Amino acid sequence: MSRSTTGASARPSGRTPRGSAAAVAAMTAATVGLSVLAGGTALAGPSGQAAGAPVVTRAALDPSLVAGRGAAVDFAEQEAENATTTGTQVGPDRTAYTLAAEASGRRAVKLTPGQYVEFTLPAAANAINVRYSIPDAPDGGGITAPLDVTVNGKNRTTMTLTSQYAWLYNQYPFSNDPKAGLLHPDWWITECGCVPSATTPAPTVATPFRPNHAYDEQRLLLGRTYRGGDKVRLAVPAGSNAASTVIDLLDTQLVGLPHVNLAAANVLAFGADPFGRRDSADAIDRAIAFAKRNHLKVYIPPGTYQVNRHIIVDDVTIEGAGSWYTIIKGHQVTLATPSADGSVHTGVGFYGKDASAGGSNNVHLSGFAIEGDVRERIDTDQVNGIGGSMSNSTIDGLYIHHTKVGLWFDGPMTNLKITKNVIADQIADGLNFHTGVTHSLVSNNFVRNSGDDGLAMWSEKTEDADNTFDHNTVQTPVLANGIAIYGGTDNTVSNNLVADPVREGSAIHVGSRFGAEPFTGHLWITDNTTVRAGTQELNWNIGLGAIWFYALDKNIDADIRVTGDHYLDSTYNAVMLVADWPVKDLYSVTNLHFKDIKVDGTGTSVLSARAAGSATFENVDARNVGAVGVNNCGTFHFSQTGSEFALTDLGGNDGGGTTGPWLAPWELPNTITCDDRPPYACVSLDPGLSRGSRGPRSASATGA
Repeated sequence: MSRSTTGASARPSGRTPRGSAAAVAAMTAATVGLSVLAGGTALAGPSGQAAGAPVVTRAALDPSLVAGRGAAVDFAEQEAENATTTGTQVGPDRTAYTLAAEASGRRAVKLTPGQYVEFTLPAAANAINVRYSIPDAPDGGGITAPLDVTVNGKNRTTMTLTSQYAWLYNQYPFSNDPKAGLLHPDWWITECGCVPSATTPAPTVATPFRPNHAYDEQRLLLGRTYRGGDKVRLAVPAGSNAASTVIDLLDTQLVGLPHVNLAAANVLAFGADPFGRRDSADAIDRAIAFAKRNHLKVYIPPGTYQVNRHIIVDDVTIEGAGSWYTIIKGHQVTLATPSADGSVHTGVGFYGKDASAGGSNNVHLSGFAIEGDVRERIDTDQVNGIGGSMSNSTIDGLYIHHTKVGLWFDGPMTNLKITKNVIADQIADGLNFHTGVTHSLVSNNFVRNSGDDGLAMWSEKTEDADNTFDHNTVQTPVLANGIAIYGGTDNTVSNNLVADPVREGSAIHVGSRFGAEPFTGHLWITDNTTVRAGTQELNWNIGLGAIWFYALDKNIDADIRVTGDHYLDSTYNAVMLVADWPVKDLYSVTNLHFKDIKVDGTGTSVLSARAAGSATFENVDARNVGAVGVNNCGTFHFSQTGSEFALTDLGGNDGGGTTGPWLAPWELPNTITCDDRPPYACVSLDPGLSRGSRGPRSASATGA
């Protein structure tokens, strides 16, 4: 979905924004302390680690910090910066449009031809997944480059890396041309602190302008099983046409044998080509029709099947041999004339019937990969991995790669369960429940490198209701948020892990925007962990909270309870509440309740209030706070009666900021403590806090 706050009216502060040089300086100051954070035992693995021993992390964290949260995955993550290398470290840095900012943990390793990075297998494995970045072609469109893979110095395999699906530029909805001028010269931009088309003389914007979406990933079956302790080396061969190859991380996995279903309708019997030379869409359609007539499942055995359009599914079960073995891969096809829904392309995808036609029912998809061919963002295009409307259905164990959105559902629809899927390298969202999705579950899914919200519920026109996002991991969304809820009623966000959002969003977002229906009933946000969250909002030139609430279209006044969350190493605030400047006197954020929260490390405050409203706080434990605990600007009227945002202390709140307790009596209920853009601070993460320690500690913040 569209993500753009544009024009001078979008800035909520009402102040003149600082110039780009000051903004960059502030961001640099915010990242000074990251070498301490990233190198400490909390982020890099257990202390006393032997040289060359494997360091397994989750979202670049010691797994003990996030136990019980996020997706239960069957691979082990190893960050390149913890491995043995002849290359150089990239980062740490959180400045948008940098390779470091988009890397997991904000660090990676840069290799030039002849250099390598070597990982030690933590357990038996026969498959790897490499997250990497190589340069774009000078005029866009990407390049390919080799990467040699050896195990214990033997059995060399050469992967062909590509940047054809990476590297977007410019303003939303972005361009593939690194030399293009501004797409929207009538929009306010931070780089000049101006609206270029309304500025004399017109500013010159350097190109490539705002390069982003730099990373991609690629999987490889090794051909045999290797033991824990074996060495996997990734080496850039001499003569590579890539000036540099950046390795972010390696996932290693022991993949089981292919799933076989002899009793199902096998697509090979209907003419499908497992070598991908011919389009198999019609053959799969024939298998589906036969299976429905005979009450059978459809089975797609190991192979790569070319599919260049939507497969329409209704009342059918389709099983693959496993996402490493059964690959449904398509080309993006330009339509002769745009379709009724505005699409100008089609491509591989499994779609339920449109809700206006009654939608689909009883669809069950499992055990295969969907490999798309989407290289540009066109919001009207239906080139998603999964789409349409599906009720009373399940989607399990898929790998969805290089589509526009991994899974986008247009309701009304109900009772959909989405479990154990991996969604990577999307141009837009990872998953979106759009319009009237109810009683549905998204659980144990892993989303990395989405080009928009990782997981979203968008109640446009019809509310989403009684849905749950539980035990999911979202890493490095390069635009917008890890998890976003736009309106709806009685929804739950629980036990998720969200790491490293890059720009114009943060880890968890509650927004009254994009024409969403109001929040009603309740919204439970429970036992989630965010890390290295909070980005610089480039249109407003302020930092966002790890969790942020935004009143743009309506009040946010449902019963919202944030309980048990951990906000670790937040770049700016842990919590932010904001109303857009033109509507700040119309809409408010009320009825918020925070309980049993742990905050460890903020670059600025625990709470930043930039709206009217109220919230309660109980047992919020804060450590390593970089500024005054509460930054309470309200609606910027600075009335003698205090801020328009009121705080209630329900007890048990401890820990401090730079001026004493983070929630001090003198700040209550609505003392104005407004610093529109407070200075950033360098902090060090307290690993004991997230392991349950609640004893008092002094803040270790220093001025930036």
